Amino acid sequence: MKTQILAASKIVLVTFIFSAVIMILMKKVAHHIGALDIPRSEEENRHIHKNVTPKLGGVGIFLGFLLGYMLFGEQSIRMNSILIGSFIVVLTGIVDDIKPIKATYKLLGHIAAAMVIVFYGGILLNNITAFGFYFDFGVFAYPITILFLIACANIINLIDGLDGLSGGICCIFYITIGIIGFYQGRYGSLVMTLTFIMLGSTLGFLLHNFNPAKIFAGDCATFMGFIIGVITLLEFKGPALISFFAPITILGIPILDTLFAIIRRLLKKQPPFKADKQHLHHQLLGMNFSTRTTVLIIYGINLLFAAASIFYTIKDATAGIVMYILILILVLWFVLHTTIISDKSPEITKKVKSKLIPKNNKLKSANK
Repeated sequence: MKTQILAASKIVLVTFIFSAVIMILMKKVAHHIGALDIPRSEEENRHIHKNVTPKLGGVGIFLGFLLGYMLFGEQSIRMNSILIGSFIVVLTGIVDDIKPIKATYKLLGHIAAAMVIVFYGGILLNNITAFGFYFDFGVFAYPITILFLIACANIINLIDGLDGLSGGICCIFYITIGIIGFYQGRYGSLVMTLTFIMLGSTLGFLLHNFNPAKIFAGDCATFMGFIIGVITLLEFKGPALISFFAPITILGIPILDTLFAIIRRLLKKQPPFKADKQHLHHQLLGMNFSTRTTVLIIYGINLLFAAASIFYTIKDATAGIVMYILILILVLWFVLHTTIISDKSPEITKKVKSKLIPKNNKLKSANK
């Protein structure tokens, strides 16, 4: 076990150092090609940062991922499909970061990437056992897996609204999968190699992205979510639902935040993916928490989900279930006391708006 931990640490350290250094170059490249995030007063004042910030952090993570594969990975059809699919996702993100493209075009890129994983790599969610019933997806395994990968890619992208938020959540996921994998004696497998490569690469990015951020992941944040989807499918051993459930719940915060956003917009008769400023992090900012404190609070909640998954998988399933229930009660309380689903607390909405609208916009409004 000690030898395996040292080997994993080596993967993380090498990819971390490379990623941390390459981010310096990514900042310069982003400025050179115009891949910049410029704060704007439109888009419902969703921009919280005030400075022009380069957006190619996701590309830096991808480069760290490539280096990690070259040094520590093994060639296989599955790995080839992951490389090709990831490249398509990153290329789509780069194009959007330079000049925003229609959501339809981005979706087509994500579909193409997922299809490479499914049809070339043969990575599929074929069947599952739940509550005593066995479900064989048959031919539907292909669209189900494709939709799952697309959802994972976009869930991480949607929560990428504060400095260090998406990168930190992804790191918590990788660490949790690593702990579970070590306990189950699966060091050296493809899923474990991917997990430690991505952990190091993402930590290198987080060094530059934590508040105050010097670089953003940009639309290439979808790459982080895409790889998480792949790792979840590879981690899914056997048809039992619990083996699929555990890694998914590690992403409890981004999944719930996305679900609440869709419900909120449907209740308001708005498009499900219309941008707004009522996500979880906006709610916390509206409670007068600073950006850094807000991110740390979300980290803490996500760590609770991770701990529950670890207990459920390798320690005590009953304790894990109790933890899940307690977290869900906490989430329910939060839903009932904020506007994350409906406008039941105008005071919170007022605080959120006052926190997000720049001072110069307030002055303009006052002069009208």
